[in-house]
Amino acid sequence: MSTLSPSPAAGAAVAPDELPRGADLLHDPLHNRGTGFSAAERQAFGLRGLLPARVLSLEDQIDRILENLRKKPTDLEKYVYLNDLVDRNETLFYRILIDNLDELMPIVYTPTVGQGCQQYGHIFRRPRGLYISSEDAGHIADLLDNWPAEDVRVIVVTDGERILGLGDLGANGMGIPVGKLSLYTACAGIPPAMTLPIMLDVGTENAAFLADRLYIGMPHPRLKGEAYDAFIEEFMAAVTARWPQVLVQFEDFANHHAFALLQRYRDRYRVFNDDIQGTAAVTLAGLLAALRLIAAEGGPARGLSEQRLLFLGAGEAGVGIADLVVSAMMEEGLSAEEARGRCWFVDSHGLVVRSRADLAAHKLPYAHEHPPVADFLAAVEEVRPTAIIGVSGQPRTFTREVIERMGRYNERPIIFALSNPTSKSECTAEEAYTYTGGRAIFASGSPFPSVKLYGKTYNPGQGNNSYIFPGVGLGVVVSGAGHVTDEMFEAAARTLAAQVTADDMANGRIYPTLSRIREVSAAIATAVAGIAYQHGLATEPRPDDLPGYVRAFMYNPTYDPLV
Repeated sequence: MSTLSPSPAAGAAVAPDELPRGADLLHDPLHNRGTGFSAAERQAFGLRGLLPARVLSLEDQIDRILENLRKKPTDLEKYVYLNDLVDRNETLFYRILIDNLDELMPIVYTPTVGQGCQQYGHIFRRPRGLYISSEDAGHIADLLDNWPAEDVRVIVVTDGERILGLGDLGANGMGIPVGKLSLYTACAGIPPAMTLPIMLDVGTENAAFLADRLYIGMPHPRLKGEAYDAFIEEFMAAVTARWPQVLVQFEDFANHHAFALLQRYRDRYRVFNDDIQGTAAVTLAGLLAALRLIAAEGGPARGLSEQRLLFLGAGEAGVGIADLVVSAMMEEGLSAEEARGRCWFVDSHGLVVRSRADLAAHKLPYAHEHPPVADFLAAVEEVRPTAIIGVSGQPRTFTREVIERMGRYNERPIIFALSNPTSKSECTAEEAYTYTGGRAIFASGSPFPSVKLYGKTYNPGQGNNSYIFPGVGLGVVVSGAGHVTDEMFEAAARTLAAQVTADDMANGRIYPTLSRIREVSAAIATAVAGIAYQHGLATEPRPDDLPGYVRAFMYNPTYDPLV
Protein backbone atom coordinates (compact mmCIF):
# COMPACT_ATOMS: atom_id res chain seq x y z
CA MET A 1 0.00 0.00 0.00
CA SER A 2 1.33 3.45 -0.94
CA THR A 3 2.27 5.83 1.85
CA LEU A 4 0.91 8.66 -0.28
CA SER A 5 -2.74 9.61 -0.57
CA PRO A 6 -4.19 11.28 -3.63
CA SER A 7 -5.31 14.73 -2.55
CA PRO A 8 -7.62 16.19 -5.17
CA ALA A 9 -9.02 18.98 -3.06
CA ALA A 10 -7.07 19.66 0.10
CA GLY A 11 -3.51 20.71 0.72
CA ALA A 12 -3.44 18.58 3.86
CA ALA A 13 -5.49 15.54 4.74
CA VAL A 14 -6.93 16.89 8.00
CA ALA A 15 -10.18 15.56 9.44
CA PRO A 16 -12.76 18.21 10.40
CA ASP A 17 -12.36 17.43 14.10
CA GLU A 18 -8.62 18.16 13.78
CA LEU A 19 -9.10 21.65 12.34
CA PRO A 20 -8.70 24.76 14.50
CA ARG A 21 -11.83 26.65 15.51
CA GLY A 22 -13.04 30.22 15.59
CA ALA A 23 -10.52 32.98 14.98
CA ASP A 24 -7.69 30.43 14.87
CA LEU A 25 -9.28 28.85 11.79
CA LEU A 26 -9.61 32.26 10.12
CA HIS A 27 -5.90 32.83 10.70
CA ASP A 28 -4.88 29.44 9.28
CA PRO A 29 -4.16 30.12 5.58
CA LEU A 30 -4.13 26.44 4.68
CA HIS A 31 -7.76 25.94 5.74
CA ASN A 32 -9.27 29.43 5.91
CA ARG A 33 -12.07 30.18 3.45
CA GLY A 34 -13.12 33.59 4.75
CA THR A 35 -16.56 34.51 3.50
CA GLY A 36 -16.61 31.19 1.66
CA PHE A 37 -17.40 29.19 4.81
CA SER A 38 -20.94 27.82 4.52
CA ALA A 39 -23.60 28.42 7.15
CA ALA A 40 -23.18 24.86 8.43
CA GLU A 41 -19.39 25.25 8.62
CA ARG A 42 -19.73 28.54 10.48
CA GLN A 43 -21.93 26.83 13.04
CA ALA A 44 -19.66 23.79 13.37
CA PHE A 45 -16.40 25.72 13.75
CA GLY A 46 -17.53 28.63 15.93
CA LEU A 47 -17.36 31.22 13.15
CA ARG A 48 -20.78 32.85 13.50
CA GLY A 49 -20.38 36.55 14.10
CA LEU A 50 -16.72 36.46 13.11
CA LEU A 51 -17.62 36.88 9.42
CA PRO A 52 -20.11 39.00 7.48
CA ALA A 53 -23.39 37.12 7.29
CA ARG A 54 -23.50 36.60 3.55
CA VAL A 55 -21.81 33.47 2.20
CA LEU A 56 -19.84 34.04 -1.00
CA SER A 57 -18.85 31.34 -3.45
CA LEU A 58 -15.26 30.67 -4.47
CA GLU A 59 -16.10 32.23 -7.84
CA ASP A 60 -17.37 35.40 -6.12
CA GLN A 61 -14.16 35.66 -4.11
CA ILE A 62 -12.07 35.15 -7.24
CA ASP A 63 -13.87 38.02 -8.97
CA ARG A 64 -13.23 40.31 -6.00
CA ILE A 65 -9.54 39.45 -5.80
CA LEU A 66 -8.98 39.91 -9.54
CA GLU A 67 -10.88 43.19 -9.53
CA ASN A 68 -8.61 44.56 -6.82
CA LEU A 69 -5.46 43.02 -8.23
CA ARG A 70 -5.96 44.57 -11.64
CA LYS A 71 -6.36 48.02 -10.07
CA LYS A 72 -2.84 47.90 -8.67
CA PRO A 73 -0.66 50.37 -10.60
CA THR A 74 2.60 48.37 -10.57
CA ASP A 75 3.61 44.74 -10.80
CA LEU A 76 5.42 45.02 -7.46
CA GLU A 77 2.20 46.09 -5.77
CA LYS A 78 0.44 43.13 -7.40
CA TYR A 79 3.22 40.88 -6.05
CA VAL A 80 2.68 42.20 -2.53
CA TYR A 81 -1.10 41.84 -2.84
CA LEU A 82 -0.82 38.20 -3.93
CA ASN A 83 1.61 37.47 -1.09
CA ASP A 84 -0.95 38.87 1.33
CA LEU A 85 -3.61 36.66 -0.24
CA VAL A 86 -1.62 33.44 0.14
CA ASP A 87 -1.01 34.37 3.77
CA ARG A 88 -4.78 34.55 4.30
CA ASN A 89 -6.30 31.88 2.06
CA GLU A 90 -4.12 29.41 0.17
CA THR A 91 -7.04 27.69 -1.55
CA LEU A 92 -8.23 30.96 -3.06
CA PHE A 93 -4.70 31.99 -4.03
CA TYR A 94 -3.96 28.75 -5.85
CA ARG A 95 -7.33 28.66 -7.59
CA ILE A 96 -6.70 32.12 -8.99
CA LEU A 97 -3.09 31.33 -9.93
CA ILE A 98 -3.97 28.07 -11.70
CA ASP A 99 -6.79 29.66 -13.67
CA ASN A 100 -4.77 32.76 -14.63
CA LEU A 101 -1.21 31.50 -15.12
CA ASP A 102 -0.53 33.58 -18.23
CA GLU A 103 -1.34 36.75 -16.33
CA LEU A 104 0.00 35.90 -12.89
CA MET A 105 3.11 33.76 -13.38
CA PRO A 106 5.15 36.86 -14.33
CA ILE A 107 3.95 38.40 -11.04
CA VAL A 108 4.57 35.53 -8.63
CA TYR A 109 7.81 34.60 -10.37
CA THR A 110 10.11 36.09 -12.99
CA PRO A 111 10.41 38.93 -13.77
CA THR A 112 8.56 40.57 -10.84
CA VAL A 113 10.01 38.27 -8.20
CA GLY A 114 13.42 39.77 -8.95
CA GLN A 115 12.20 43.23 -8.00
CA GLY A 116 10.42 41.69 -5.03
CA CYS A 117 13.68 40.18 -3.79
CA GLN A 118 15.56 43.45 -4.23
CA GLN A 119 12.93 45.15 -2.05
CA TYR A 120 12.19 42.18 0.24
CA GLY A 121 13.21 43.81 3.50
CA HIS A 122 11.11 46.88 2.73
CA ILE A 123 7.95 45.03 1.67
CA PHE A 124 8.26 42.31 4.32
CA ARG A 125 4.98 41.46 6.02
CA ARG A 126 4.70 37.91 7.27
CA PRO A 127 7.48 35.30 7.32
CA ARG A 128 7.05 32.25 5.13
CA GLY A 129 9.17 29.15 5.38
CA LEU A 130 12.27 28.74 7.53
CA TYR A 131 15.25 31.04 7.97
CA ILE A 132 18.36 29.20 9.14
CA SER A 133 21.31 31.46 9.81
CA SER A 134 24.99 30.72 10.22
CA GLU A 135 24.49 31.58 13.88
CA ASP A 136 22.33 28.44 14.14
CA ALA A 137 25.19 26.08 13.28
CA GLY A 138 25.07 23.13 15.63
CA HIS A 139 21.34 23.58 16.23
CA ILE A 140 19.74 23.23 12.78
CA ALA A 141 17.75 20.14 13.78
CA ASP A 142 16.12 22.16 16.58
CA LEU A 143 15.01 24.82 14.10
CA LEU A 144 13.54 22.23 11.76
CA ASP A 145 11.47 20.86 14.63
CA ASN A 146 9.74 24.25 14.83
CA TRP A 147 8.10 23.64 11.44
CA PRO A 148 4.69 22.11 12.15
CA ALA A 149 4.19 19.93 9.03
CA GLU A 150 5.13 16.29 9.48
CA ASP A 151 5.11 15.27 5.81
CA VAL A 152 7.22 17.74 3.84
CA ARG A 153 8.09 16.28 0.43
CA VAL A 154 9.62 19.21 -1.50
CA ILE A 155 12.04 21.85 -0.21
CA VAL A 156 13.50 24.67 -2.26
CA VAL A 157 16.58 26.09 -0.55
CA THR A 158 18.91 28.96 -1.41
CA ASP A 159 21.70 30.91 0.23
CA GLY A 160 20.83 33.96 -1.89
CA GLU A 161 24.25 34.40 -3.46
CA ARG A 162 23.19 34.39 -7.13
CA ILE A 163 19.55 35.40 -7.39
CA LEU A 164 18.45 35.28 -11.04
CA GLY A 165 20.84 37.62 -12.86
CA LEU A 166 20.81 40.08 -9.97
CA GLY A 167 23.71 38.76 -7.91
CA ASP A 168 24.06 38.48 -4.14
CA LEU A 169 20.75 39.39 -2.49
CA GLY A 170 21.42 37.51 0.74
CA ALA A 171 18.35 36.70 2.82
CA ASN A 172 16.23 38.87 0.52
CA GLY A 173 16.52 35.96 -1.91
CA MET A 174 13.84 34.11 0.08
CA GLY A 175 11.37 35.33 -2.53
CA ILE A 176 12.80 32.74 -4.94
CA PRO A 177 12.06 29.57 -2.90
CA VAL A 178 8.63 30.97 -2.01
CA GLY A 179 7.87 31.69 -5.67
CA LYS A 180 9.24 28.38 -6.94
CA LEU A 181 7.12 26.40 -4.51
CA SER A 182 3.98 28.27 -5.52
CA LEU A 183 4.71 26.99 -9.03
CA TYR A 184 5.22 23.44 -7.76
CA THR A 185 1.65 23.63 -6.49
CA ALA A 186 0.07 25.60 -9.34
CA CYS A 187 1.82 23.80 -12.21
CA ALA A 188 2.14 20.25 -10.87
CA GLY A 189 -0.31 19.98 -8.01
CA ILE A 190 2.15 19.33 -5.18
CA PRO A 191 -0.06 19.98 -2.10
CA PRO A 192 1.14 23.22 -0.47
CA ALA A 193 1.31 21.57 2.96
CA MET A 194 4.01 19.27 1.54
CA THR A 195 6.27 22.18 0.50
CA LEU A 196 8.75 24.26 2.46
CA PRO A 197 10.92 27.21 1.37
CA ILE A 198 14.20 27.58 3.25
CA MET A 199 16.70 30.42 3.36
CA LEU A 200 20.23 29.59 4.49
CA ASP A 201 21.30 33.00 5.75
CA VAL A 202 25.08 32.86 5.74
CA GLY A 203 25.58 36.61 5.26
CA THR A 204 26.01 38.74 2.16
CA GLU A 205 28.65 40.68 0.29
CA ASN A 206 26.04 43.21 -0.89
CA ALA A 207 27.28 46.47 0.57
CA ALA A 208 23.94 48.24 0.10
CA PHE A 209 22.13 45.56 2.10
CA LEU A 210 24.77 45.54 4.83
CA ALA A 211 24.15 49.27 5.25
CA ASP A 212 20.34 48.97 5.09
CA ARG A 213 18.78 48.85 8.57
CA LEU A 214 15.68 47.20 7.07
CA TYR A 215 17.63 44.33 5.53
CA ILE A 216 16.23 41.12 7.04
CA GLY A 217 19.41 39.02 6.91
CA MET A 218 22.53 38.67 9.01
CA PRO A 219 24.54 41.89 8.44
CA HIS A 220 27.96 40.33 8.00
CA PRO A 221 30.08 38.98 5.15
CA ARG A 222 29.38 35.50 3.84
CA LEU A 223 30.46 32.34 5.58
CA LYS A 224 33.17 30.70 3.51
CA GLY A 225 35.41 27.68 3.22
CA GLU A 226 35.23 24.78 5.63
CA ALA A 227 32.74 26.57 7.89
CA TYR A 228 30.32 26.94 4.96
CA ASP A 229 30.75 23.32 3.91
CA ALA A 230 30.14 22.11 7.47
CA PHE A 231 27.00 24.27 7.71
CA ILE A 232 25.56 22.79 4.49
CA GLU A 233 26.48 19.27 5.62
CA GLU A 234 24.66 19.78 8.92
CA PHE A 235 21.64 21.15 7.07
CA MET A 236 21.40 18.24 4.65
CA ALA A 237 21.74 15.65 7.41
CA ALA A 238 19.17 17.39 9.61
CA VAL A 239 16.57 18.03 6.91
CA THR A 240 16.62 14.46 5.65
CA ALA A 241 16.45 13.11 9.20
CA ARG A 242 13.41 15.30 9.90
CA TRP A 243 11.68 14.40 6.60
CA PRO A 244 13.19 11.18 5.18
CA GLN A 245 11.17 11.33 1.93
CA VAL A 246 12.01 14.95 1.12
CA LEU A 247 13.29 16.21 -2.23
CA VAL A 248 15.72 19.15 -1.88
CA GLN A 249 16.03 21.56 -4.79
CA PHE A 250 19.15 23.75 -4.68
CA GLU A 251 18.31 27.16 -6.06
CA ASP A 252 20.40 30.20 -6.99
CA PHE A 253 23.68 29.17 -5.40
CA ALA A 254 26.77 30.77 -6.94
CA ASN A 255 28.78 28.76 -9.47
CA HIS A 256 31.59 28.00 -7.03
CA HIS A 257 29.09 26.20 -4.77
CA ALA A 258 26.42 24.98 -7.20
CA PHE A 259 28.45 22.34 -9.05
CA ALA A 260 30.20 21.15 -5.88
CA LEU A 261 26.97 20.77 -3.89
CA LEU A 262 25.25 18.85 -6.68
CA GLN A 263 28.18 16.45 -7.01
CA ARG A 264 28.55 16.04 -3.26
CA TYR A 265 24.92 15.19 -2.52
CA ARG A 266 23.27 13.80 -5.65
CA ASP A 267 24.17 10.18 -4.79
CA ARG A 268 23.41 10.56 -1.09
CA TYR A 269 20.03 12.30 -1.08
CA ARG A 270 17.11 13.29 -3.31
CA VAL A 271 18.53 16.54 -4.68
CA PHE A 272 18.83 18.49 -7.88
CA ASN A 273 19.91 21.96 -8.94
CA ASP A 274 17.30 23.70 -11.06
CA ASP A 275 19.75 26.27 -12.42
CA ILE A 276 21.90 23.45 -13.80
CA GLN A 277 19.49 20.61 -14.57
CA GLY A 278 16.11 22.32 -14.91
CA THR A 279 17.48 25.00 -17.23
CA ALA A 280 19.24 22.27 -19.22
CA ALA A 281 16.04 20.28 -19.69
CA VAL A 282 13.86 23.20 -20.74
CA THR A 283 16.53 24.36 -23.21
CA LEU A 284 16.99 20.88 -24.68
CA ALA A 285 13.22 20.67 -25.09
CA GLY A 286 13.23 24.00 -26.92
CA LEU A 287 16.01 22.85 -29.25
CA LEU A 288 14.21 19.60 -30.04
CA ALA A 289 10.94 21.44 -30.68
CA ALA A 290 12.72 24.02 -32.86
CA LEU A 291 14.10 21.22 -35.05
CA ARG A 292 10.61 19.75 -35.29
CA LEU A 293 9.28 23.16 -36.31
CA ILE A 294 11.90 23.55 -39.05
CA ALA A 295 11.10 20.10 -40.43
CA ALA A 296 7.34 20.74 -40.23
CA GLU A 297 7.81 23.85 -42.38
CA GLY A 298 9.56 21.82 -45.06
CA GLY A 299 13.09 22.65 -43.98
CA PRO A 300 15.90 20.12 -43.63
CA ALA A 301 15.15 17.35 -41.11
CA ARG A 302 18.42 17.57 -39.21
CA GLY A 303 19.01 15.91 -35.88
CA LEU A 304 20.34 17.49 -32.72
CA SER A 305 23.72 15.88 -33.38
CA GLU A 306 24.08 17.99 -36.53
CA GLN A 307 23.72 21.31 -34.70
CA ARG A 308 26.49 23.66 -33.57
CA LEU A 309 25.70 25.50 -30.35
CA LEU A 310 27.43 28.65 -29.14
CA PHE A 311 26.81 29.67 -25.53
CA LEU A 312 27.28 33.15 -24.13
CA GLY A 313 28.03 32.46 -20.48
CA ALA A 314 29.89 29.45 -19.13
CA GLY A 315 28.41 29.13 -15.65
CA GLU A 316 26.14 26.54 -14.12
CA ALA A 317 23.25 27.12 -16.54
CA GLY A 318 25.34 26.99 -19.72
CA VAL A 319 27.42 23.99 -18.75
CA GLY A 320 24.33 22.19 -17.43
CA ILE A 321 22.61 22.70 -20.80
CA ALA A 322 25.64 21.50 -22.71
CA ASP A 323 26.02 18.39 -20.56
CA LEU A 324 22.42 17.35 -21.20
CA VAL A 325 22.69 18.18 -24.91
CA VAL A 326 25.81 16.02 -25.12
CA SER A 327 23.90 13.09 -23.59
CA ALA A 328 21.11 13.57 -26.11
CA MET A 329 23.59 13.79 -29.00
CA MET A 330 25.24 10.58 -27.85
CA GLU A 331 21.88 8.85 -28.14
CA GLU A 332 21.99 9.87 -31.82
CA GLY A 333 25.32 8.09 -32.27
CA LEU A 334 28.03 10.65 -31.46
CA SER A 335 30.83 9.92 -29.04
CA ALA A 336 31.13 12.13 -25.97
CA GLU A 337 34.12 13.90 -27.54
CA GLU A 338 32.28 14.48 -30.81
CA ALA A 339 29.21 15.79 -29.00
CA ARG A 340 31.23 18.19 -26.83
CA GLY A 341 32.93 19.39 -30.00
CA ARG A 342 29.58 20.73 -31.19
CA CYS A 343 29.18 22.90 -28.05
CA TRP A 344 31.22 26.10 -27.82
CA PHE A 345 31.36 28.70 -25.07
CA VAL A 346 32.20 32.36 -24.73
CA ASP A 347 32.78 33.69 -21.21
CA SER A 348 33.86 37.09 -19.94
CA HIS A 349 37.37 36.51 -21.35
CA GLY A 350 36.37 35.31 -24.81
CA LEU A 351 36.08 31.94 -26.51
CA VAL A 352 36.75 28.98 -24.21
CA VAL A 353 39.82 27.35 -25.80
CA ARG A 354 42.49 24.98 -24.55
CA SER A 355 45.31 27.51 -24.65
CA ARG A 356 43.69 29.57 -21.89
CA ALA A 357 45.15 29.10 -18.42
CA ASP A 358 42.28 30.74 -16.52
CA LEU A 359 39.56 28.11 -16.98
CA ALA A 360 37.55 26.72 -14.08
CA ALA A 361 37.21 22.94 -13.92
CA HIS A 362 33.60 22.88 -15.17
CA LYS A 363 34.67 24.63 -18.40
CA LEU A 364 37.53 22.32 -19.30
CA PRO A 365 35.47 19.62 -21.11
CA TYR A 366 34.32 22.35 -23.54
CA ALA A 367 37.71 23.95 -24.14
CA HIS A 368 38.52 23.24 -27.81
CA GLU A 369 41.64 23.57 -29.92
CA HIS A 370 41.20 26.96 -31.54
CA PRO A 371 43.01 30.30 -31.59
CA PRO A 372 41.79 32.78 -28.97
CA VAL A 373 38.74 34.86 -29.92
CA ALA A 374 38.05 37.94 -27.85
CA ASP A 375 34.36 38.72 -28.30
CA PHE A 376 31.02 37.09 -29.03
CA LEU A 377 30.49 38.54 -32.49
CA ALA A 378 33.88 37.25 -33.61
CA ALA A 379 33.03 33.85 -32.09
CA VAL A 380 29.78 33.74 -34.09
CA GLU A 381 31.78 34.43 -37.24
CA GLU A 382 34.32 31.70 -36.41
CA VAL A 383 31.98 28.96 -35.15
CA ARG A 384 29.04 29.63 -37.52
CA PRO A 385 26.54 28.20 -34.98
CA THR A 386 23.04 27.05 -35.82
CA ALA A 387 21.93 28.20 -32.36
CA ILE A 388 23.13 30.79 -29.87
CA ILE A 389 22.14 30.39 -26.22
CA GLY A 390 22.47 33.30 -23.83
CA VAL A 391 22.92 32.48 -20.14
CA SER A 392 25.25 35.34 -19.30
CA GLY A 393 23.11 37.69 -17.23
CA GLN A 394 24.45 40.46 -19.48
CA PRO A 395 21.69 42.42 -21.25
CA ARG A 396 21.74 43.32 -24.95
CA THR A 397 24.80 41.20 -25.67
CA PHE A 398 23.05 39.64 -28.66
CA THR A 399 23.59 42.81 -30.65
CA ARG A 400 22.07 43.66 -34.00
CA GLU A 401 25.31 42.54 -35.68
CA VAL A 402 25.23 39.19 -33.87
CA ILE A 403 21.60 38.54 -34.78
CA GLU A 404 22.12 39.58 -38.41
CA ARG A 405 25.11 37.21 -38.67
CA MET A 406 22.94 34.38 -37.36
CA GLY A 407 20.36 35.21 -40.02
CA ARG A 408 23.06 35.25 -42.69
CA TYR A 409 24.42 31.83 -41.75
CA ASN A 410 21.07 30.09 -41.10
CA GLU A 411 17.71 30.04 -42.85
CA ARG A 412 16.04 29.55 -39.44
CA PRO A 413 18.48 30.80 -36.79
CA ILE A 414 17.78 29.58 -33.26
CA ILE A 415 18.21 32.41 -30.76
CA PHE A 416 17.66 31.66 -27.07
CA ALA A 417 18.10 34.69 -24.78
CA LEU A 418 17.55 32.92 -21.46
CA SER A 419 18.91 35.28 -18.80
CA ASN A 420 16.45 36.44 -16.13
CA PRO A 421 14.80 38.75 -15.31
CA THR A 422 13.65 40.55 -18.47
CA SER A 423 16.09 43.40 -17.85
CA LYS A 424 18.98 40.91 -18.18
CA SER A 425 17.83 39.26 -21.42
CA GLU A 426 20.52 39.12 -24.11
CA CYS A 427 18.05 40.56 -26.63
CA THR A 428 14.33 41.14 -26.99
CA ALA A 429 11.95 39.07 -29.07
CA GLU A 430 11.32 42.05 -31.32
CA GLU A 431 15.05 42.47 -31.99
CA ALA A 432 15.47 38.78 -32.83
CA TYR A 433 12.58 38.81 -35.29
CA THR A 434 13.35 42.23 -36.78
CA TYR A 435 17.05 41.66 -37.47
CA THR A 436 16.45 38.25 -39.10
CA GLY A 437 13.52 39.31 -41.26
CA GLY A 438 11.16 37.26 -39.09
CA ARG A 439 13.13 34.02 -39.56
CA ALA A 440 14.44 33.58 -35.99
CA ILE A 441 13.16 30.85 -33.70
CA PHE A 442 13.28 32.74 -30.43
CA ALA A 443 12.95 31.79 -26.78
CA SER A 444 13.64 33.78 -23.63
CA GLY A 445 13.84 33.13 -19.90
CA SER A 446 11.31 35.79 -18.95
CA PRO A 447 8.18 36.46 -21.01
CA PHE A 448 8.02 38.79 -23.98
CA PRO A 449 4.75 39.79 -25.66
CA SER A 450 3.79 38.75 -29.16
CA VAL A 451 5.41 40.79 -31.91
CA LYS A 452 3.65 42.05 -35.04
CA LEU A 453 5.98 42.45 -38.01
CA TYR A 454 5.72 42.11 -41.77
CA GLY A 455 1.97 41.58 -41.52
CA LYS A 456 2.44 38.57 -39.23
CA THR A 457 2.20 37.85 -35.49
CA TYR A 458 5.19 36.12 -33.88
CA ASN A 459 4.72 34.25 -30.61
CA PRO A 460 8.02 34.06 -28.71
CA GLY A 461 8.69 30.98 -26.64
CA GLN A 462 9.47 31.25 -22.96
CA GLY A 463 12.08 28.72 -21.88
CA ASN A 464 10.70 28.83 -18.37
CA ASN A 465 11.97 26.21 -15.94
CA SER A 466 8.43 25.93 -14.61
CA TYR A 467 7.78 23.64 -17.56
CA ILE A 468 10.27 21.19 -16.04
CA PHE A 469 10.93 21.29 -12.30
CA PRO A 470 7.33 20.94 -11.04
CA GLY A 471 6.74 17.83 -13.14
CA VAL A 472 10.10 16.34 -12.15
CA GLY A 473 9.30 16.99 -8.50
CA LEU A 474 5.86 15.43 -8.83
CA GLY A 475 7.35 12.32 -10.45
CA VAL A 476 9.90 11.99 -7.63
CA VAL A 477 7.25 12.44 -4.93
CA VAL A 478 4.79 9.99 -6.48
CA SER A 479 7.42 7.29 -7.00
CA GLY A 480 9.46 8.06 -3.89
CA ALA A 481 12.58 8.01 -6.07
CA GLY A 482 15.66 7.77 -3.89
CA HIS A 483 17.75 9.86 -6.29
CA VAL A 484 17.16 12.33 -9.12
CA THR A 485 19.11 11.36 -12.23
CA ASP A 486 20.16 13.10 -15.42
CA GLU A 487 18.14 10.50 -17.31
CA MET A 488 15.03 11.87 -15.60
CA PHE A 489 15.79 15.36 -16.86
CA GLU A 490 16.42 14.14 -20.39
CA ALA A 491 13.09 12.29 -20.25
CA ALA A 492 11.44 15.47 -18.98
CA ALA A 493 12.93 17.43 -21.89
CA ARG A 494 11.80 14.93 -24.50
CA THR A 495 8.34 14.73 -22.94
CA LEU A 496 8.03 18.53 -22.96
CA ALA A 497 9.12 18.73 -26.60
CA ALA A 498 6.57 16.06 -27.51
CA GLN A 499 3.82 18.13 -25.86
CA VAL A 500 4.28 20.89 -28.46
CA THR A 501 1.31 20.40 -30.78
CA ALA A 502 0.89 21.03 -34.48
CA ASP A 503 -1.22 24.07 -33.58
CA ASP A 504 1.59 25.38 -31.37
CA MET A 505 4.08 25.04 -34.22
CA ALA A 506 1.67 26.62 -36.70
CA ASN A 507 1.73 29.66 -34.40
CA GLY A 508 5.53 29.58 -34.18
CA ARG A 509 5.61 28.24 -30.61
CA ILE A 510 8.27 25.82 -29.42
CA TYR A 511 6.73 25.39 -25.97
CA PRO A 512 3.14 24.49 -25.07
CA THR A 513 0.85 27.26 -23.92
CA LEU A 514 0.86 27.88 -20.17
CA SER A 515 -2.82 26.97 -20.05
CA ARG A 516 -1.73 23.33 -20.55
CA ILE A 517 1.07 23.31 -17.99
CA ARG A 518 -0.66 20.98 -15.52
CA GLU A 519 -1.26 18.50 -18.31
CA VAL A 520 2.38 18.84 -19.34
CA SER A 521 3.59 18.43 -15.75
CA ALA A 522 1.50 15.28 -15.33
CA ALA A 523 3.08 13.81 -18.48
CA ILE A 524 6.58 14.70 -17.25
CA ALA A 525 5.86 13.27 -13.79
CA THR A 526 4.68 10.01 -15.35
CA ALA A 527 7.88 9.77 -17.42
CA VAL A 528 10.11 10.57 -14.43
CA ALA A 529 8.31 8.12 -12.15
CA GLY A 530 8.53 5.50 -14.89
CA ILE A 531 12.32 5.84 -14.92
CA ALA A 532 12.40 5.53 -11.12
CA TYR A 533 10.45 2.28 -11.31
CA GLN A 534 12.47 1.00 -14.28
CA HIS A 535 15.81 1.48 -12.51
CA GLY A 536 14.79 0.36 -9.04
CA LEU A 537 14.97 3.86 -7.55
CA ALA A 538 11.33 4.00 -6.41
CA THR A 539 10.32 3.43 -2.80
CA GLU A 540 6.57 3.66 -3.41
CA PRO A 541 4.70 0.67 -4.88
CA ARG A 542 3.98 1.12 -8.57
CA PRO A 543 0.26 1.78 -9.16
CA ASP A 544 -1.51 -0.19 -11.87
CA ASP A 545 -2.43 3.05 -13.65
CA LEU A 546 0.55 5.34 -13.19
CA PRO A 547 -0.74 8.24 -15.32
CA GLY A 548 -4.12 8.08 -13.57
CA TYR A 549 -2.49 7.95 -10.15
CA VAL A 550 -0.34 10.99 -10.96
CA ARG A 551 -3.40 12.98 -12.02
CA ALA A 552 -5.41 11.87 -8.96
CA PHE A 553 -2.60 12.92 -6.62
CA MET A 554 -2.47 16.48 -7.95
CA TYR A 555 -3.87 19.12 -5.62
CA ASN A 556 -6.94 20.89 -6.99
CA PRO A 557 -7.98 23.89 -4.87
CA THR A 558 -11.73 23.85 -4.19
CA TYR A 559 -14.07 24.43 -1.26
CA ASP A 560 -15.29 20.91 -0.65
CA PRO A 561 -17.78 20.76 2.27
CA LEU A 562 -16.15 20.29 5.68
CA VAL A 563 -19.38 19.17 7.40
